[in-house]
Parts: sequence; structure tokens; C-alpha cells
Amino acid sequence: MAEAADFQGTPSPARRWLRRTGALLAGAPLLAALVQLPAAVPAQAADSDTVSVALDSLSPSAPSDGDTLTVSGTVTNNGKQAVTGAHVDLRVGSQLSTRSAIDSAARHPDDLQSSLGTAVGGKYTEDFDSLPSGVAEHFSISVPVDKLDLGQDGVYPFGVSLSGQTSAQPWDQVLGIQRTFLPWQSSEADTRTRTTFLWPLISTVHVTAKTGAGELQTPVFLNDDLAKEISPGGRLAQMLALGKDLDVTWVIDPDLLASVDAMTRSYRIQGAGDSTTAGTHQAVAKQFLADLQDAVADKEVVALPFADPDLAALAHNGTSVTGSLSHLKDATDVAATTVETVLHVTPSTDFAWPVNGAVDPSIIKVATSAGADKVIARSDSVQETGGLSYTPSAARPIGGGTTAVVADARLSTAFQGDLTKADATTLAVQRFLAQSLALNTQTDKERSIVVAPQRMPSASQAQAMATAITALQDGNWSQSQDLAAATKDKPDPGATTKIPSSSAYPSSLRKQELPRTAFEQIARTQDKLDNFQVILTNQSRVVTPFGRAINREMSTSWRGGGSEADSFRTSVESWLDSLTDQVKLIDKSETKLSGRSATIPVTVQNNLVQGVDHLVLRLTSTMPTRLEIGGKAYYEQPVAVSGGHTQSVKFSTSANANGRVAVIAQLYTEDGQEYGAPVQFDVKVTEVTPTVMLVIGGGVLLLVLAGFRMYTQRKRAAARRAEEGDGPDEAGEDTPETPQTPETPEAKGPEDTGRPGNSDPHEDRLQKESEARSGADDPEQPSDPTPDTAPESADPSGTGERVDR
Repeated sequence: MAEAADFQGTPSPARRWLRRTGALLAGAPLLAALVQLPAAVPAQAADSDTVSVALDSLSPSAPSDGDTLTVSGTVTNNGKQAVTGAHVDLRVGSQLSTRSAIDSAARHPDDLQSSLGTAVGGKYTEDFDSLPSGVAEHFSISVPVDKLDLGQDGVYPFGVSLSGQTSAQPWDQVLGIQRTFLPWQSSEADTRTRTTFLWPLISTVHVTAKTGAGELQTPVFLNDDLAKEISPGGRLAQMLALGKDLDVTWVIDPDLLASVDAMTRSYRIQGAGDSTTAGTHQAVAKQFLADLQDAVADKEVVALPFADPDLAALAHNGTSVTGSLSHLKDATDVAATTVETVLHVTPSTDFAWPVNGAVDPSIIKVATSAGADKVIARSDSVQETGGLSYTPSAARPIGGGTTAVVADARLSTAFQGDLTKADATTLAVQRFLAQSLALNTQTDKERSIVVAPQRMPSASQAQAMATAITALQDGNWSQSQDLAAATKDKPDPGATTKIPSSSAYPSSLRKQELPRTAFEQIARTQDKLDNFQVILTNQSRVVTPFGRAINREMSTSWRGGGSEADSFRTSVESWLDSLTDQVKLIDKSETKLSGRSATIPVTVQNNLVQGVDHLVLRLTSTMPTRLEIGGKAYYEQPVAVSGGHTQSVKFSTSANANGRVAVIAQLYTEDGQEYGAPVQFDVKVTEVTPTVMLVIGGGVLLLVLAGFRMYTQRKRAAARRAEEGDGPDEAGEDTPETPQTPETPEAKGPEDTGRPGNSDPHEDRLQKESEARSGADDPEQPSDPTPDTAPESADPSGTGERVDR
């Protein structure tokens, strides 16, 4: 109890002394460790990027006997304390015997924990009294190769380090390092690798489907980016300038040539909305093509299908859409013609190049469907399964007369990534050369190796590629070879010829492919083009620009730009629709017909520059029992309209009943396909029936006959008055004519001779002659109606008798 109370309360002096002594003894080992820490891990203390080393150049990249190696770069103090006693050293490690060992060493080029190699030392260093914080210092060291103590030919790790001390760590230690590789081939190798390097001249899509209305059909570009690429200092201009001095195989997209060739003449740049501006880089385009013609004059040229179609996307998403494969055939057919026309060389068109060389059976099938019998693949897709200890030659027969040209993946991917800085370029070049030499030392068998880099290298990537190729051409273990020769090389019997399954295709690449909906839209546009071109008198004005635009819709360059691809396809289809709509029917308002038959005009308008033909206009009655067209329910007539004109087509109609009838006008192509939208209008029939027509006709006839009878009666009465001497009486008034009662013969006698109403024989003769003349003056006309009275007697009338005629 006393111990417990003592322990819980204030400790006694004796216990306090024992505690302090125990604590001191327990902390002694930890203190000793802290005191000894700087001496135990001198390198690890600097493993915090205290100093960064940039290796900007190493020349020659692949030295041989008698050479002097010059190494230059910069060292930068990233720490907060100045580095004193700083010095730059060159370091050489043990030979790397395999290609995978090179890969491992390249993963951590600035890791202080890895082996540093042996410092050359001596006078082959560069000293700095002090390296202040944040300051970069340039260095350059030259050393004869024989001072590096290199052994047999092969690849050696090579590093540049900076050592020094800081106030916090006042002892000499390595504070930063940069590793690379030194390919060492002292003399010409007994067996040299035949190396084919593909030099791709490919760009993105630049030209739209739109062209000007004039005879020159001025092309319209999406933007002016192509001018930047081909101008001095631009990406393609540098590719051209670098490639002309290299032993490479040019791989060219004919669309690039066609686009630059279009720029040599008048062209337009698409602006906001429907606006365009004039292109002004004709001189640049002409110079680029002239330089390219010189560069490829004696070189191997491989022409890809026009616009570099995405073979993998077509294989995975397009083959189920009718007509998709035909576009690949068209793109292949036009490729050779384009290259020959622009560059005046005959290219090879029997190579297909899927994206990143990734293949599966469906891709191989599509790639060869347009006539190519050689497919450029890559070794990370067609992987070796036979356990070979060396890299086999590129050519592999894969059946069906097709050859897979398997490019080396390590060499082909050596120049990807950001190479805008000199040290990144140096590391890429040295790693490429190291892999090439390591490949050559694997066996004494002669082999053909193909290098297929990324499709569109940046300017800095192209510069790195050119530096590596130049070093390879000057080296002692490789010789250049054309692609055609590589494909003819005898295949290695141990090399795999098995194409990986579709499930092995990289998902990252599959996500970038054009979807099925894209190929469906392409097919829809092609159908519209087929329907449109048949009516044109000059089809090439439309078929050529739209055919090439459809090829561009399938371009590999759309990978990673789905929205841009959608926009381009939509613009092509919309422009085709707008041209198609230039040939159309003019809307009609209601038409009124009166009578049994009439003519209905329908107008066709052509606002295109060229004429249209091979069209048929059909006019259809929706109620043929009421209104017939050409004696049937519908009638068709051919149509041809000159450019910028309208044409009216007239249809004969016949009405069988009164009322309103809907009539539909529709244009068709000669093969029976509907063209454009129909035009519907109403025809209102107000026909007069036959009974009404008969009544009206009879009434008119009676009026004509009555009028004629009145006319003849008045004319004859006037003639009789003239013969009888009618005139004014004694009172000066006209005596009206009164009818006379005919007299019998007995009433006549001499005593009656002078009385009114009586006449002698002489007067009677004169009257008859006058009446005869009056009848002669009024002959009957063929059109006159038949008199409705009996014919007059020819016998002489009695004295004073008047006969109405």
C-alpha cells in the first residue's frame, strides 16, 4: 500500500534519479544514430533534385576508334543553398547486353539511388567555384574515346554528374546526374542491319467540300493552318528540309499534295457564317511543291489512300454500313493519280498503314480489300511467341498473299513526347541508337528492320529523328534500305505470323475511332450525291469535290477530335443539300379550271451554274375520277433546264365533275428516285354541263335567226316603196303604205286605167323587174339559217299584189 501511494503521488528523490538515468540510457542509441546520419547516407541526402543536369548534346552520337567525344549541357542549382566545390564529371557504367536492360536504365535517368558508374576524372572534368541557388551554368567537356576505357562493342550507360557540398552537408557528394547511352562500335560490324525508316508527310484535313461558282471552282479551306505548316520554319517545311538529305522512304498522304496544289491558285479561307476571305500564300505553296519534287525525285514514295482513311475504325464500325468499303477503294484509286500529277513520280500504292501499327483480323481484311497486299504493323501488336533470342526481320507472310511488315516498336516510338528541349532530344537520339546497336549485336544473321514513327511528328520530333537517322547512316552497324526491299526479304522461319485477335486490340485506340453513326452519315451523304449527280450535265464539278470530302470524313487525323469530325461531316452534307435545293419546283397557288379541258403549267427552277437534265416531272391527280392528267391519274414529262434558268412544263387535263382536286407535282431522276420536295396545289373545277351548253346554244341560234328575218323584211319593204314612187302627198306628208285588196279580173277595164291602185301592163313589168333586182341584191349565205317559210311562187302576181319575202 505504501508503494502504491508513493507511486501515485509525488515521487521520492531516489525514484526521480532512477528515472532520469534510465531515460538517458534509453536515448543514447538514438542520439548516436543522429550523430552518424550524414556520414551513413551522403548520396541519399541529395536525392531531392538539389541540382538538375541537362545533357544538351553528345557528339558524335555513336563514336568509333579515334574519335573525341564532346559533351555539353547545363547544371542548375535548385536548392536554397549555394553549392561549393562543384565539379562536373563524365561517368561510364557496365555494358548493357540486352534491349530490355536498356529499357530499364532509361526509366530513371536522373535517379541518384541507381548505379552512378565510374567517373572518368582527371582533366576531363569542369569545375565551378560556387553554384549559387537558382543559377544555371553551362559546361562542355571533350574526351578522347580511348580514355573512357570502353570494352567490347556494345551499349554502355553514360552519365554526366555534378558533385559538390553545401553548408548543411559540408562533404563532397553527387548532387545531380543525367544518364543516357553511348553506342560503341569501334569498327564496321561484320553483319549490318538493313534499316528502313519511314518519313511520313501527312497533315490534318484542311479543305472543305465548298467550291466557288466560277469555272475555276475556287476551293474553300477550313482555316489557314496549312499555310503555317508549309511556310519556312513550319512543321511540314522542316520535315521536307530534313528529309531531302536522308535515306528514307517517303510516306505521303495524297490529300496533302492536293491541298497544297490548290493553294498555288486562287483559294478562300472559311470565316464566320458563310463569309470567306482570300488566301494569300500561293507563292509559299508553289515553293513547297517545287522543293518536294526535288526531294523525292530519286527516292521511294509510298502513297497512302487519299486522306489517310482510318482502317481500324472502318473495320470495327464501318463494314456493317453499306458502301463504306467502296470509299476506301475510291481513295486508293485516286492516290496514284494525285501523286503522279503533283510530284511527277510513280508511287507505290500497295501498302496499308493502320494507326500505330495495331492490327487484328478485321483490320487486315479491310486493309487488303482495296488492293493493298502489304500491311505495316508493329511489334507491340504482332508480338513474338516463338521464344526467339533476337528481333526477326520485318516481313511476315500471314496468308492470302498478304505480307505483314512488322515495324520495331522500340525504334518506332523513340521520338514521341515533348522534344522541344535539347536535353530531351539528346536522350531520345541516344536511346534510339542504343536500341539499334543492341538489336544488331543479337545475332550474326542479316535482318531487315523497319521503323514506322508517329504519323505527324512535330518539328522538334522531326529534328530528333533526322539527327538519329544521320548518326545511323554514319554508323558502323546499319545500312539504309527501301521499304519495298524490306518486304521482299526472306522471312525468318521462327518469326510469328499470327495476327492477334480483335479482343487484343488496344482499348485506348478503340475509343478514338469514328463511331458507326459517322459511317451512317457518310453513307447518307453518298446516297444524296448519287441522286444529285445523275441530273447534272457536268458531273465532275460536284462529284470530285464531294468525293474527296467524303474521303476526308474518314481520315485518321480525326482521332482525338470527335466534335471536329462531326462538324466537318455535317458541313459536307449541309452544303450538298443546299446545292440540291437549287433545282426545285416553284410553289403554286390554287388553280381554277372552267370547261372540260385545260392546261396546267408547272415551273422548274435551276439556280445552279450548270444545266440539269435527265429529270422527269410527274403531275398526279389525287382524284382521277374528277380530274385526269393526260388521260390518266398522272402524267410524266422529261425536264431539262439551263443553268440559272426556269422551265415551265405544261400538262393537259380533263375534268369529269366539278369540285376541288389536290394535285401533286414531283421531280424524279430517270432511274425513278424522287428528287427534291413535292409541290401540292389545289385545282378547282367549275365545268359547264352539256345540257346547259345546248340550251344556251339554241337560244343564241334563235336570236340570230330572228334578227336576220327582221333585216330582210325591212330591206324588201324599202325596195317596194322605191318602185311604187312613194313620196310626199299634196299636203307634203308621206302617205303611209296601206295593204291593197287584190282585184278580180272582172274589175279591170279601160275606164279604170288612171285610178289609184290600178296599173297598166308597162308599170306591172317594171315592178316585177324591181322586185327581181331586190332579190338578186340579197343572196343567201352558206352560214345563214334555213328560212322557216315556204318558197315563193314563180308565177306572175296579180296587178297590185305584194308578196312578203
